[in-house]
Amino acid sequence: MLHIPVLLEESIEFLIHDIDGVYLDCTFGRGGHSQAILNKLSKFGSLTSIDKDLDAYNYGKNLIDDERHSIHHKSFSEIDDIFTKESISGILFDLGTCSTHFDDATRGFSFNKDAELDMRFDQSKGIKLRDWINNAEEEIISEILFKYGNEKKSRKIANQIIQSRSKAEIKTTLELASIIQSVFPDKKFKINPATKSFQAFRIFINDELKELQDGLIKASKILNKGGLIVIISFHSLEDRLVKNFFKDEIVSYPKDIPVNNNVTKTFNCIAKKIKPSQEEIAKNPRSRSAVMRVFQKL
Repeated sequence: MLHIPVLLEESIEFLIHDIDGVYLDCTFGRGGHSQAILNKLSKFGSLTSIDKDLDAYNYGKNLIDDERHSIHHKSFSEIDDIFTKESISGILFDLGTCSTHFDDATRGFSFNKDAELDMRFDQSKGIKLRDWINNAEEEIISEILFKYGNEKKSRKIANQIIQSRSKAEIKTTLELASIIQSVFPDKKFKINPATKSFQAFRIFINDELKELQDGLIKASKILNKGGLIVIISFHSLEDRLVKNFFKDEIVSYPKDIPVNNNVTKTFNCIAKKIKPSQEEIAKNPRSRSAVMRVFQKL
């Protein structure tokens, strides 16, 4: 399936406020946003794209032939390897997964296609889900399912995983999905019962929330004053982290400390909870959970 960038027009409209500026796309994916950014820039503007997924990086090297563009195999948390001071006009974070992660069975993200359990965005490092899930303690598995998937049956699923792996190693996506689904017998669901669990394992294996937190810290430092950060989230954990990160630096005070009303605000939210149109959702159902927020550095 062709990857369709979510909230493409809306994100680019906010992001590009200086056609001669320097921009950063933190999630190249299949290049939809990067190409749209380059189309808006003048010959003096430039774009740097990054992606921790080696497939996306290699795809990007061959896709875009433009002297204004460079691409790096980096994660959010490594953008200070490229930029070390305030120099960026706008930064885009298009979070979550790329459609290709689910469409390519060999990546081990989909519970609808059989493949080895992997789920790493960057397959050049880190631990595969298969290796972790066959060795993790039951309590830890339960904690991950509840923390990152809000899975109410986290304890039952964790126990079922332990019982299953005691008989044979859990090797594939369909094996794991079947184990999870066995905890939900004879019921009809709007979504596959394995959905929350697979999301939780993916977030954990890729340390997604810590990566995002570190990325936002470093992005805020390299962004020019007046520059914009556009962030598209796909689940509540990401969106909550983004909202909390950009709150005023001092939110509340102990009663015995006087309030300083002259605290300098670092960012201003100029757009919040922008969602895809019904037309976009009809064309691309995967966009239905997207939420976009835009912040400007003061």
